[in-house]
Amino acid sequence: MKIGDLDVKQRDVLYRLIVSQLIYDGHTDLAVTCQKVLRPLHPAPACPPSDRLLHIVKMGIKCEEDSLESRQLNAEVVTPGSGIDLEYETEVQTISAEAALYETCYVTAHKGPCRAASFHPSGQLIATGSDDASIKILDVERMLAKSATPAEIIAMETPQQQMENHPVIRTLYDHVGEVTCLDFHPFHQILVSGGSDFSIRFFEYSKPSVKKAYKSIQEAAAVTCLSFHPGGDYILTGTEHSTLRLYDVNTFQCFVSSDPKDQHKGPLTDVNWSPNAKLFVTCSRDGSMKIWDGVSQKCISTLIDAHKGEELCSAVFSRNSKYILSSGKDSLVRLWELSTNRCLIVYTVYCVCVVNFSTFCQVVKILWFVSGSCRPIGV
Repeated sequence: MKIGDLDVKQRDVLYRLIVSQLIYDGHTDLAVTCQKVLRPLHPAPACPPSDRLLHIVKMGIKCEEDSLESRQLNAEVVTPGSGIDLEYETEVQTISAEAALYETCYVTAHKGPCRAASFHPSGQLIATGSDDASIKILDVERMLAKSATPAEIIAMETPQQQMENHPVIRTLYDHVGEVTCLDFHPFHQILVSGGSDFSIRFFEYSKPSVKKAYKSIQEAAAVTCLSFHPGGDYILTGTEHSTLRLYDVNTFQCFVSSDPKDQHKGPLTDVNWSPNAKLFVTCSRDGSMKIWDGVSQKCISTLIDAHKGEELCSAVFSRNSKYILSSGKDSLVRLWELSTNRCLIVYTVYCVCVVNFSTFCQVVKILWFVSGSCRPIGV
């Protein structure tokens, strides 16, 4: 059989599936009209009611999504040896690029100041935590759709449509104090939160009726930061106390370093795992940043006065786990090379609150809340 003949036969099958699906869905008149117009090329019995076309389309969409996800994962792979050019002369004065312009897509409000926010690893959800002790989970696609829908169309929506299209899909209440930090489980529909009420709470947000946490851990001090292990089995927790804690998510057993000298001398301000889970980084109000072994939980390196003695606000790994980006109350952002523990580049900005390596861009960019401009770098 020639390729052309095969194509014609497949199209004939497609037309018959369309007619069968229309009959199955109750559109008999439309099905008869289509059958007369299309006139299948190969004589065959009348098309019976069938939803086979719907099943085929669902399978095709699933296959397409899996293929797209696979391509995105491949795009995230960092070629061994790639990164910033270590021959780059860091003392050379450069002119920053023009500041990027950002457009507000959607606005929602808590009853109090918003203190924490976190993206789901898939980028499809955002969780926000507030001083009013509430947590909101928002659907990114719904937010974008809402911003693109004219106001007159929104005004015509029925209460049912408004509920179905509302970007806020969950509102969780279980803390009795300010929500200070949030993180999504990498695989399961679980959100963990920390608060000034000395508690860590685990929410299973897949159930619409659930407003309360299914599990909570009582800490000895206000929780300031937390981070899920990339494998999802452990969670690191920092508090107003100087001791870092590691919890088993399945048994909720707590682990700390066997050497007290490993710990910071002040409250922890941020903690993050490296993407390969071999290391994690912590920073503190004591002005130091520590690198830890992800398996033994031993401190392997301490950068004292990483920001000239000022309090550190955040520290995060690059995608290839070779560099750390840190911010401090000295209004500087610093890029550190792990292999040598040296600062490669210093970025001068204003009012630094947090820095983060974007995980959704082909080229990694530095993101921060500043009143100036920044220059993206590829690492």
